[in-house]
Amino acid sequence: MILIIDDDISIRTSVSLMLKRAKYEVQAVSSPKEAMAVVRAVAPELILMDMNFSLTTSGDEGITLLKQVKIFRPEVPVILMTAWGSIQLAVKGMQAGAFDFITKPWHNAQLMQCIETAITLSNKQKEQKAPKAEEVETPTPEEEFDRSHIIGKSKALMEVLETIKRISKTNASVLITGESGTGKELIAEAVHRNSPRSKNSFVKVNLGGISQSLFESEMFGHKKGAFTDASSDRIGRFEMADKGTIFLDEIGELDLACQVKLLRVLQEQKFERLGESITREINIRVVSATNADLRKMVQERTFREDLFYRINLITIHLPALRERREDIPLLVQHFADLQCKQNGLPKVDFTPDAMEYLQHLPYPGNIRELKNLVDRTILVSGKEMLNVEDFKAQYIASPEPTPTLNLNGLTLDEMERLRILQALEQYDNNVSQAATALGLSRPALYRRMEKHNIVI
Repeated sequence: MILIIDDDISIRTSVSLMLKRAKYEVQAVSSPKEAMAVVRAVAPELILMDMNFSLTTSGDEGITLLKQVKIFRPEVPVILMTAWGSIQLAVKGMQAGAFDFITKPWHNAQLMQCIETAITLSNKQKEQKAPKAEEVETPTPEEEFDRSHIIGKSKALMEVLETIKRISKTNASVLITGESGTGKELIAEAVHRNSPRSKNSFVKVNLGGISQSLFESEMFGHKKGAFTDASSDRIGRFEMADKGTIFLDEIGELDLACQVKLLRVLQEQKFERLGESITREINIRVVSATNADLRKMVQERTFREDLFYRINLITIHLPALRERREDIPLLVQHFADLQCKQNGLPKVDFTPDAMEYLQHLPYPGNIRELKNLVDRTILVSGKEMLNVEDFKAQYIASPEPTPTLNLNGLTLDEMERLRILQALEQYDNNVSQAATALGLSRPALYRRMEKHNIVI
């Protein structure tokens, strides 16, 4: 199958028709997102790919997509197509792993010759690399995938784990997206643990909690006397992560001034401590995370486009807990076992009705909220068999359970809105305390309040 990726329907149609006449199986898509869905599912025989999409005309999005394809399917030849026939862009594409480069408009005979050559050479390389039966080895336990603390078996989670398996051995930058509480930090740790850098440092940084005035000192370090309170030399987070992985959480919260400083380090892998002129080199892998829509922020000019492409060579999107409800019983038992072990309590079990109740809650705070509910119910009830009423007593925000609450009659949005209103009522509209009870950050709770038109 030959995969065509172009946002111009006339290009997709004409090239598809030409290839079908040549007896090739063809699939055509219009966006990088659709393309990666196909590439993850099946290895095409060849890919014809446009360099420019709706977000940019610089070719950057095409280069990013090319790099993603080569990580997932390094053996598949890619031919780039663009109306922007600059030598610089052509070289950039070839350096990123493209087989050849075609400018629009092209001659059909020239394009067919390029396609046939690429497929022929690719098939020969596969034949040369194919191991004999006696050469195939069984992976040792040490080579197996480490998914410790990532609990679940849903299809949505398995797709995430499969992506981690594919990209962990590379140095590709990774952007993890998803709602608050979905486990982005655990995924970042899994990428590091399964990489060649696993024996070196994994440094976590919450960029949402670092002010602009402290950014350089925190990230790059400082020299004694660099500013009033700099009483000694300090190593920054980037230096701590040398030869390892740095995890930049809440990267969407970073202001534009700090984005510029971050970009330079990620591009050059060089920096200077604050108050020092010595340039230091580092070797790091960057994993970032956000619950914000960075593409929208790029369009609104609140997030730099060049930084966006630098951090998201590979994107891993984590599903919300409501999208993987079949994992809830496994998560509940895992959290219960941990809580009992940590506090020296006897093993806790759950009635079938209790587990069914837990599987149908809205969880605006996702896994973090579920863990909070399980832990609190175990500690407050003091029972070894927990039922529906035990969880209702801890879940419903008012001190007394509301007998008329019928969760089965509400939509997910209605349940989420009700849960937020109850939490705000319980904590006298204290957003920080309500957010903690819901397992959300303050910004996440504010976003949900805006979504549900909740004003306090």
